[in-house]
Amino acid sequence: MGDLNRKICDYVATEWIGETQAKTEFALNHNIDEKTARRIYNDKNYTITLYTLNKICEARNIKLSEFFKLLDL
Repeated sequence: MGDLNRKICDYVATEWIGETQAKTEFALNHNIDEKTARRIYNDKNYTITLYTLNKICEARNIKLSEFFKLLDL
């Protein structure tokens, strides 16, 4: 389970947040707390909740099932 969580956080951090985008901007655009965006990006031990992932996906207009296809599991 830990590997899946790490893949989710790594994908969000690298593909959607990226190094150049401000974590504050990402958080505001995806209806999550800035602290959560920073944890996703920086904290290798952070466990993202399904609720948070769903909020991010909703803001990006994709379904959770589509997100998991992006992970190429």
